[in-house]
Amino acid sequence: MSIEQEKLTIRKKLLMGKIDYINASPVYYGLDHGLVPEWIEMIEGPPAVLNGMVQNHRLDISPVSSAFYGMHHKELLILPDLSISSHEEVLSVILMSDYPIEELSGKIIVLTQDSATSSALVKLIATQRKVCPKFITKRLRTLDDLPDEVDAAMVIGDAAMTQPWENRFKYRIDLGKLWRDTTGLPFVFALWVVRRESAHTRHDDIKDALDLFYRSRKEGYDHIDEVIASGAGKLGLDVSYVRRYFELLHCDLDPLKIKALDYFFLSLYENSILPEKVDLTFF
Repeated sequence: MSIEQEKLTIRKKLLMGKIDYINASPVYYGLDHGLVPEWIEMIEGPPAVLNGMVQNHRLDISPVSSAFYGMHHKELLILPDLSISSHEEVLSVILMSDYPIEELSGKIIVLTQDSATSSALVKLIATQRKVCPKFITKRLRTLDDLPDEVDAAMVIGDAAMTQPWENRFKYRIDLGKLWRDTTGLPFVFALWVVRRESAHTRHDDIKDALDLFYRSRKEGYDHIDEVIASGAGKLGLDVSYVRRYFELLHCDLDPLKIKALDYFFLSLYENSILPEKVDLTFF
């Protein structure tokens, strides 16, 4: 084999992000159990970290907060039929508060820095209900992260389910359920995306990676009892609670979820939370 031929057989590494919460476990099950080829490098982190790595060209393909796609839709393409969504309550995206939402004007709400989507959703809900709180954003994963003077806190992911937030706040508001009750639609919390330049220069690699995601997700749901047991063990939660959690989560992106995503982005634009309308463009 000539040197030129040998170079052609070596596939450049495709950099792929992975959420380090259990909510994406079904999608990554197969990849975590032998499906990752040598030409893919997996990089794990919370949503905000992965968002930043995509923005800084350090990942080719990754799950990102839906709102992050809205902010950077001209540089990204959505991978079809992949999301983290809920049709009703979601359990892991919550607003803890000392007051009902309608009484939060002038109050301090802490937003976790780990999710652009959940932060945007809280701001949208407040705007639509003509509530004007004071927002601050910071790391928020334990009770110790809370400032002394705070009236509500938006927390997500594993921390939302494992920390005793009720010890500090009176109300627990599930944002997935609130959105459903308000709009009648599911909510799409995260999408899988590819950078447009990567899609252009490495189209076949991205297509192969997408096929791997589909295979990996199928294996995840084929082994959902194992996924549930693993999640319960990682978080120290009852298996029945984690089973309910995965029953509420959906990892597809069907037409109804796409409609909900369109509505969310339009609402953010109409309420001046996003500066421009968002086009949903798929790989």
